[in-house]
Amino acid sequence: MERIAVIDADLIGRKKHRFPNLACMKLSGYHKGRGDDVALKTDYERLDRFDRVYLSKVFTDTDVPEGILELENVIYGGTGFFCDRAPSLPEEAEHHMPDYHLYDEWVQGKLDAGAKKGDFQFYLDYSIGFLTRGCFRKCKFCVNRNYDRVCMHSPLEEFMDPERKKICLLDDNFLGHPRWKEMLDALKRTGKPFQFRQGLDERLLDDEKCRELFSARYDGVYTFAFDDVKDAGLIEKKLILIREYTDVCLRFYCFCGFDREDVWDEGFWVEDIFGLLKRVEILMKYRCLPYVMRFARYGESPFRGMYVTIARWANQPGVFKKKSLREYAEMNGRQSACFRYLDEFERRFPEAAYFYDLKFEELSAVEAGDRGEGS
Repeated sequence: MERIAVIDADLIGRKKHRFPNLACMKLSGYHKGRGDDVALKTDYERLDRFDRVYLSKVFTDTDVPEGILELENVIYGGTGFFCDRAPSLPEEAEHHMPDYHLYDEWVQGKLDAGAKKGDFQFYLDYSIGFLTRGCFRKCKFCVNRNYDRVCMHSPLEEFMDPERKKICLLDDNFLGHPRWKEMLDALKRTGKPFQFRQGLDERLLDDEKCRELFSARYDGVYTFAFDDVKDAGLIEKKLILIREYTDVCLRFYCFCGFDREDVWDEGFWVEDIFGLLKRVEILMKYRCLPYVMRFARYGESPFRGMYVTIARWANQPGVFKKKSLREYAEMNGRQSACFRYLDEFERRFPEAAYFYDLKFEELSAVEAGDRGEGS
C-alpha cells in the first residue's frame, strides 16, 4: 500500500473554487481502488511523507511555491501547467470512476464555517465526465487546438454515480460527433437533469439537434459560444432557428481580447471592443445573455477599463436585463472608474453611444414582435 497525496493547486491558490478537479478525482479513485491510502492535501507542507504526490491545476495563473515541482515524489499535470500540451492521465486512471468523496472533508469544513451549500453543488450533487473529447475548430486560443476531430471518450456508466442527482458534461464539442443523438438519448434515459459545462457549438445546430436538445431535461441555462463577430451572420441564422423550438433564455460565452493576427496595436483593441458590443447587441435581440470571457492579455490594452466595465455589466444577468451599459455606469456614480472609462472611450469614438444605450428588454421585445411572437 502506498501513501498518496492529491493536490488541487487551484483549490489552494485561488479565492473561489466552485468546481472539483476531475483528474484529481480520477487519480484518487484509481489509487483507492488499488488499496492505497489517499489524502487530499490543501497545503504544500511535509510532502516528503508521501510515496507519491499528484499535483494538478487548470488555470495558468495559479501560483505553486518554488521548488515543489522539483521534488522527486511530485507528478504534476493539467492545462494550468502545459496549456494545449498537457499529458493525458494513464489509461487505468483516465477511465476509472472518479472519487466523488475526495473533497468531502474540505467541503464540510467550508460549510461549518458558514459557506452556502449551493456554492458546492458540483462537489455534492453531480456526476462529472467526458462522453467525447476534442474539437475540429482549431481555434488558436483554445487548449483543444491540436485536435482535428471529436472522438468518443467514455460511456456514461464510466463516471455516472447513480446516487448523484445530476450530470455535468465537460465535452469540448459534443454536437460535433456523429453519434451525438445516441449519447443524448442515453442521457435522457437516466431521468437526471444534465448540462454541458463547456458550452455547445450552436453553429452545428439544425432542426433535429434543436428538437432533441431543447426537449431534454436540461439543468440550468443552455450555454453556447459566440467568440468571433465575423460569425455574426451564421449565429443570427441559428438564433432564428433556435427560437422556433424554445423561448428559454440562453447564454453565450463571448471571448474577447485575443488578436488572431498577433498584432496587438490600438486598432485591434478598438475593433475588438466594438466587435464585443456588436455581439452583445445581437444576443440581446434574441433574448440571450452574454458571458464575457477575457483573454489574459486584455490587461495590456489601453482600453483595459472598457473590458472590465463591459464584463461586470454583462456578466450580472439581473443588471444586464434591466439596465443599459450607460445606465449601469451611472448607477455606479459619475465619479466611478467605470463611468470614466465609458466616457473617455465615447469621446474618442462617438459611435459607441449607440451600444451604450441598448437595453435588453426593449431590443428583445422589438425582435420578438418582428417575428410575430406573442400575437
